[in-house]
Amino acid sequence: MKVVQVVSDHHAKIFLNFPAALFADDKNYIRPLDKDIEAVFNPKKNKFFRFGECERFLFYNEKNETIGKIAVFINKKYRQSQPTGGIGFFDCINDQNAADFIFNFAKNRLQEKGMEAMDGPINFGERDQFWGLLIDGFSEPLYAMNYNAPYYQELFENYGFKIYFNQLCFGRKIHASVNENFVRMHDRISKNPAISARRMKVNELEKFAADFTEVYNRAWASHGEGKQLTKVHTLKLFTTLKPVINEHISWFIYENEKPIAMWMNIPDLNQWFKFLDGKFGLWQKLKFLWVKKFKTNKKMVGLVFGIVPEWQRKGIDGYMIWEGTKHFRKTTQFEDYEMQWIGDFNPKMIRIAENLETEVTRKLATYRYLFDRNKEFERHKTL
Repeated sequence: MKVVQVVSDHHAKIFLNFPAALFADDKNYIRPLDKDIEAVFNPKKNKFFRFGECERFLFYNEKNETIGKIAVFINKKYRQSQPTGGIGFFDCINDQNAADFIFNFAKNRLQEKGMEAMDGPINFGERDQFWGLLIDGFSEPLYAMNYNAPYYQELFENYGFKIYFNQLCFGRKIHASVNENFVRMHDRISKNPAISARRMKVNELEKFAADFTEVYNRAWASHGEGKQLTKVHTLKLFTTLKPVINEHISWFIYENEKPIAMWMNIPDLNQWFKFLDGKFGLWQKLKFLWVKKFKTNKKMVGLVFGIVPEWQRKGIDGYMIWEGTKHFRKTTQFEDYEMQWIGDFNPKMIRIAENLETEVTRKLATYRYLFDRNKEFERHKTL
């Protein structure tokens, strides 16, 4: 078996094209945008190169056919109980020997750099993109979500990887019945003249960025692995999302003009990007605009749901959910709602998802492999 490090444009193209060939007959596969994958490996675009290193490799059989690929990386800010490296962007034919060769190669590469374990498949970047192995719910992936064939689970687990934590996605039908408790909460809160609900408006991005930042920092930043956001960071994010923001599906709740809750949703971009075959040049951008206008997107994605501490467990969640749901049922054509994944180590967020009357739609797994096979394996600690 031959190993080639990806350093040339030619091999980078093979790295991008291999999964599309592997899943050519899979109706659920949606090719990620090439630019999103390449950005991970570009030191000018990925800030994680400031405190880490990343390499990617292709693997060939004796006939010089591509049989697999992987990225191997170290993130010095990824602090674990032992020095732990990462592997990601793994793809492989359905052959355990080939997978074992790839995993052994990655293990040896990381051991040479002082690592004692490897997690995967994860991203050399934030957790909100390209993180985890799909093990249940093989439907079309959400934008920037990993997708793989069912046999990948066997390749990982037969090698010796164990689940470090599960990643749960929750969803529901937009027009499914809503819990009567939410309706009662809405009726009760509606009588409070200090409380108001507003949907997000594109022409007021700066205001909503400030409101989002305030609610997020008070609701989540002090919880578990949360981190403080700045208005500048949020406004940059909102500006990036501006072309795809739907003004009917993101909601903010106020008490006397002070933000106390928010429910951020966007259309599932993959319902448009799946027509672009991974490309996003000038022609594809024009095609995207055409598709966006004429192809009905029936799926929306939940990004963040948050309530400031003093208003939690007081019915604001029911008020916001029913206020928003009543509106976007009338004003949009969305039929399905799915939330980005929640780690099974985060029971607080899982309870929020369950309170939205959702059910688990798909499950991904973050695996860990300890190089010392006699060391006791521990799952991710519950927050």
